[in-house]
Amino acid sequence: MSTVTADHMIRFGDIRQEFKLAKETFTALGGISLDIADGEFVTVVGPSGCGKSTLLNVAAGLLEPTSGSVLVDQRPVTGPSPRTGVIFQQYALFPWLTVRKNVEFGLKLKKVPADERRAIVDRYLELVGLTQFADSLPKTLSGGMKQRCAIARAYAVDPQILLMDEPFGALDALTRVHMQEQLLQTWLKERRTVMFVTHDVDEAVFLASRVVVMAARPGRIHKIVPVNLPYPRTEQMRLSPEFAALRAEVWESVYHQPGAKGGDE
Repeated sequence: MSTVTADHMIRFGDIRQEFKLAKETFTALGGISLDIADGEFVTVVGPSGCGKSTLLNVAAGLLEPTSGSVLVDQRPVTGPSPRTGVIFQQYALFPWLTVRKNVEFGLKLKKVPADERRAIVDRYLELVGLTQFADSLPKTLSGGMKQRCAIARAYAVDPQILLMDEPFGALDALTRVHMQEQLLQTWLKERRTVMFVTHDVDEAVFLASRVVVMAARPGRIHKIVPVNLPYPRTEQMRLSPEFAALRAEVWESVYHQPGAKGGDE
């Protein structure tokens, strides 16, 4: 299954990814074609081993596909790029740098002048609610605050797209819900294109305009579920019949898909 449109920010064109093992070749991605529109928030879910993170790493330029192509804003992805911000489950903050200096790190690499750097960092610290912790070291922050710092750092360098791989996976349930709401507030203000990998069905539905459900062995698109719920998303929306119906559809697609145990679709 594929979805290709004329208007896109990210375009996966028949992506195949194979890994050479000791005695065989493992096909992680078996020909994926997918467009993600400019400003769209897409989540990717699927059973273990379906290639969610592999697909994200291909988009980030961290992994070269065996065949096929990836375009970001009409240009081929040939490696990591400032056009793309990547946020992983591990916060990857520099422990010896303050929150402010972590956020401005990429700006210094780009040789942005000091006054401009400070204004940009102030803007994104306010956006993620960390202004009062600007001079704190990461070891003094909670998990959620560390991830907000990582998000601010990714936004600060002005990427066209954000690729997020299980960014809230290590957080407790209440912090995770808060971070989902915080992320959507930031996204609504900035409208960057987001590809968000998760194993959490509720999270996938709450965040996305479309949920891409993948199947495994080899990794491929099983189903795409449009989430026709208005933004901003609210706590009340999580309890609505409409949300419950979408959650059930995605859950069924993830955990009861044909071929999930290795058979043919």
